[in-house]
Amino acid sequence: MIRRLRRIILWLLALAALAATAVAIWGPAFVEQRLNPITMPEAGWPVTPPAEALHQKLVIGDWHSDALLWDRDLLERVDRGHVDIPRLIEGNVAVQVFTTVTKSPRGQNYSQNSAEAPDNITPLFIGQLRPLPSWFSLKERALVQAAALRDAAERAPDQVMLIRSAEDLQTLLEARQNGAKTVGAILGTEGAHPLEGNIGNLQVLYGAGFRLVGLTHFFDNELGGSLHGEGNDNSGLTPFGRQVVEEMIAKRMIVDLAHASPQVVRDVLTIPGVRPILSHTGIHGQCPSPRNLDDELLQKIAEKGGLIGIGYWADVVCGRTPADIANAITAAIKLVGEDHVSLGSDYDGSVDAPFDAAHLVALTQALMDADLNDEQIAKVMGGNMMRYLAQVL
Repeated sequence: MIRRLRRIILWLLALAALAATAVAIWGPAFVEQRLNPITMPEAGWPVTPPAEALHQKLVIGDWHSDALLWDRDLLERVDRGHVDIPRLIEGNVAVQVFTTVTKSPRGQNYSQNSAEAPDNITPLFIGQLRPLPSWFSLKERALVQAAALRDAAERAPDQVMLIRSAEDLQTLLEARQNGAKTVGAILGTEGAHPLEGNIGNLQVLYGAGFRLVGLTHFFDNELGGSLHGEGNDNSGLTPFGRQVVEEMIAKRMIVDLAHASPQVVRDVLTIPGVRPILSHTGIHGQCPSPRNLDDELLQKIAEKGGLIGIGYWADVVCGRTPADIANAITAAIKLVGEDHVSLGSDYDGSVDAPFDAAHLVALTQALMDADLNDEQIAKVMGGNMMRYLAQVL
């Protein structure tokens, strides 16, 4: 009887181990495929030869991709999600910001989230069998994702280069002018909660290659209020948040106001020397979504010399086609001027997109169809971003 019971227990343990292995192998990929759909027609979006020719001449940059969250080798092309290095190369992307996601509240929404809500990222990291310290520390969670990007750059320097300075950017762009297809990668963090309330951790992130920090994400944190937090409009920048922004300016890091509350935006704009961006958004006047800040705040960001990155997903552009993104870009140009508009796809950020990175030419076509001229298209698709990076990094 005891021997039989022992055999049953061993079988149950084996089944549990098999189930855990199956979850680790297929579970995260299933979740990623479900959360990051592509709404492109099976035949693709129509693209004319003139649009294709113009696209290949462009220097393209994008402010926001969460691809590092999904724990796959970025050097390998996959059939899910929006971004990997082969698809960025095929789409002629010169510079891609890769942001690390470390915490996301259960029941995440655009109106109100609690910082105390159960976290979605912890079970994802456990299911992905990420290193044990990253299960319990947001800082370690960011550093693990950063290490994956550095590893890709070390294994394939001809395909991806980590950009840490304006000099790195110049090296990359010169190489591309000479025929290289290398993608420049900039590390950022989606919300500054990986600092864990310690200003010393900003240097830790900087040393790991981070050059862009979004102050908040979907919940209020030690730096201040989120656009989607419990304080909403009234939660501004905390003294710690101001200290972080001032230190970022001293380190020539990029301050990203995506997901920041309106009062945080106002508070940041009063800090001397700040030149923030809004990495992924839409235009409220064109698409009145609670995810989009009021137009007046976007104008104030532009007045400080910042850039507005236009996202691709339906919640911020009120549509699911390249033409809808082009409409948002056109609205942004009318609002802040053609020198302050750029791309901020939010690829792989649990959003839909009408095309992946490999089919970005569809957006060039849509901008041509919207009657933007070649110079305007070149600015929006990357020229403005490259100028900004050369001046700020």
